[in-house]
Amino acid sequence: MRPLRVLVTALLAAGSLTVAAGPAHAAPTVDGFASVAALGVSTTTGGAAGPTVTVDTTDELLDAIDTVGHLTIQVSGAIDITSKQGVRPNKTIVGIGAGATIRGGGFDFYKSYNVIVRNLTFVGAEDDAVNVGQQSHHIWIHHNTFVSPVDGSIDIVRGADYVTVSWNHFAGTDKSMLIGHSDGASSTDVGHLKVSIHHNWFDGSRQRHPRVRFGEPVHVYNNFFDGNALYGVASTMNGGVLLEANNFSAVPYPCFSTSGYADSGPGRLVQRGNVFTGSGRCEAGGAVAEPRAYYGYTLDPASAVPSLVRAGAGAGRL
Repeated sequence: MRPLRVLVTALLAAGSLTVAAGPAHAAPTVDGFASVAALGVSTTTGGAAGPTVTVDTTDELLDAIDTVGHLTIQVSGAIDITSKQGVRPNKTIVGIGAGATIRGGGFDFYKSYNVIVRNLTFVGAEDDAVNVGQQSHHIWIHHNTFVSPVDGSIDIVRGADYVTVSWNHFAGTDKSMLIGHSDGASSTDVGHLKVSIHHNWFDGSRQRHPRVRFGEPVHVYNNFFDGNALYGVASTMNGGVLLEANNFSAVPYPCFSTSGYADSGPGRLVQRGNVFTGSGRCEAGGAVAEPRAYYGYTLDPASAVPSLVRAGAGAGRL
């Protein structure tokens, strides 16, 4: 064991680890699918039931995310990691102060649950910045900024469920968000991949906002699609997407669904209350399960979304 893990384990056992206080630690209220009681979890609280540690080195961060039990991990400054590093259940990973950054790598969720990732900038991940996979559930990705990952910013795949992606800034990324990794994954994905995506700024990002296979419902609401060169949203392989009160600006192909996309077969997409400015036609069709059957929500007017999202999305804007 490295020193931090020894220290955390000992203090957890003794009940003597001091919990930090202050604005950076104050927890917002979870919403969307991550808030829904399911799979033995009442809602997503992250590490709130446990102690708090502050990390500012690679070894400290890796030890903290690998600690068993509830833990809030405050990230200070820029930390370099490689590849995708596993995160155990019941964690909050939150940036504090200015410039909390994860460089070169990202976080991986393998049968993990009840995790919050908040107020971090991910730069230059050599694979995915955040990979939610292998039946992981109740993951909340909130107020982060994603810059130049080699592959995806966020992947939600392999039977993952009850995920909320909110108030993030995708700054010129290529593959922003994938829900369902393969056309051949119906056995693991059908009936899962329930995801809420709201108040994100897709800022000059190229594609996958998201690209969906099989998941239903995927609730995409109050996002700002800003100059996305390839496309906005693609629902394929019988996925079900509700696209609601979003604002599209200069997006030539806002939506693919009934015609499929690339080699993937058609999906279903319902669109209502969206604004399209300097953009193409949204391809919609079919019926989609209503998110209100799972949770309540209030929509902001689509016309107000650009100003709201520009002002509030991303790291450092809690």
